[in-house]
Amino acid sequence: MTYKETLRAITRHNVHTLRTSPLAELSGSLGDLGTLLPLMIAMTLNDSINLGSTLVFSGLANIFTGVFFGVPLPVQPMKAIAAVAISQRFSREETAAAGLTMGVAVLVLSATGLLRWLHRVVPVPVVKGIQVGAGLSLVISGGASMIKPLGWATPVWDNRIWAMGAFVFLLVAVLAPRIPYALIVFIVGLIIAAATMPASDDGHGFAAGIWHPSPFVPSGKAWRVGAIDAAIPQLPLTTLNSVLAVVSLCGSLFPTFPPTPSTTSIGFSVALANLIGCWFGAMPVCHGSGGLAGQYRFGARSGSSVIILGLVKFILGLFVGEAIIPLLRSFPQGLLGMMVLAAGVELSKVGQSVAEARDLWEQAEDDNENGRRGLSKATEQESRDRWMVMLITVAGCLAFKNDAVGFIAGLVWHWGLRVPELVERIRHGHGSVRLRQDNPEQGETLLGVNHDGPESRTV
Repeated sequence: MTYKETLRAITRHNVHTLRTSPLAELSGSLGDLGTLLPLMIAMTLNDSINLGSTLVFSGLANIFTGVFFGVPLPVQPMKAIAAVAISQRFSREETAAAGLTMGVAVLVLSATGLLRWLHRVVPVPVVKGIQVGAGLSLVISGGASMIKPLGWATPVWDNRIWAMGAFVFLLVAVLAPRIPYALIVFIVGLIIAAATMPASDDGHGFAAGIWHPSPFVPSGKAWRVGAIDAAIPQLPLTTLNSVLAVVSLCGSLFPTFPPTPSTTSIGFSVALANLIGCWFGAMPVCHGSGGLAGQYRFGARSGSSVIILGLVKFILGLFVGEAIIPLLRSFPQGLLGMMVLAAGVELSKVGQSVAEARDLWEQAEDDNENGRRGLSKATEQESRDRWMVMLITVAGCLAFKNDAVGFIAGLVWHWGLRVPELVERIRHGHGSVRLRQDNPEQGETLLGVNHDGPESRTV
């Protein structure tokens, strides 16, 4: 099937799915708003991004993603960059520099085929540590700067009681996953903001008119801060979670049609979205396996769901854009803080599987290369090591408020734990390395022999 024939087939699939299941597609388009809304609002209020540009360019990315891939692939914030931008109050230039750096890096990795090399070099516990650290940074920022300063009952429309109500509703949404928590809380917050917004906000009101692009070039300092503090820790997250894990999940959720996207095409998609939009102050974006799973859970089965979402975002950005910022300034801090907390907790949840011996992207890579399936079970020592590597990474991120420090600390700890194994291998002439498990009844584990690569079995 040629490329044009594939594109026509994907279009027919999108149209047919929308006609047969319109409510499911509409519901599915909301599946990733729980991540998008709180981060986008918080970054807008910090003046870290241009809201109009973010809506326009992320909307276009949604539309083209749905048209060319035919799956409900999300366009979501780069979470590590967003967390750093919120907690460190990045300027627009610093945020743009981080996104542009990521765009160039992902483009080079995709074009040269170095993505798989990066997967092997960067340990998954370090990646999860960065994600957990970014999530906890959001939690700390949301709690300390948004909820803690509030009174218990004053002001009437923005206090800790409202925050507690949002927390209880979050629990309800967890028990009933199809409830669009972020969308409902956002609408309630907008209603309250509209009712309580001052008649005159220092001369700033709603500005009618079409969005006007305002490109800019980040300064030298912005490049340094954006690249080191935000782009470096974001790189392994994007390549692992937004590329390889997405491809694997697409193949699992849609085994027959549409065709599973290649890692190169997904990488180019992420790179181009940032290399175009970030010059105009748009929020750095990527795809994500979690967002794909969320939209699928809400009912999305084709690219039409994200096309609908993209059209809504594009129209809002084109005709409203930053005119809504005065309204967002009156948005209840208790509700916004709870939304940010919920996004941080959701991001931190990835750490719960760190003790496993294999992860989604590791399994997918192993399956593709060796034709093997199934997860190899970790020993107790391996699980403890993985937990420790993740915690060291998290500690570095939080203690120094710098994800790059956590990234380096995690790498050093990971490879430091393997020094005894490497020494043992050298002593045995690169032969089998025999490591005894904690439980003698489980026997011994043989790790990685000769030319066949690392394998694990019990004898």
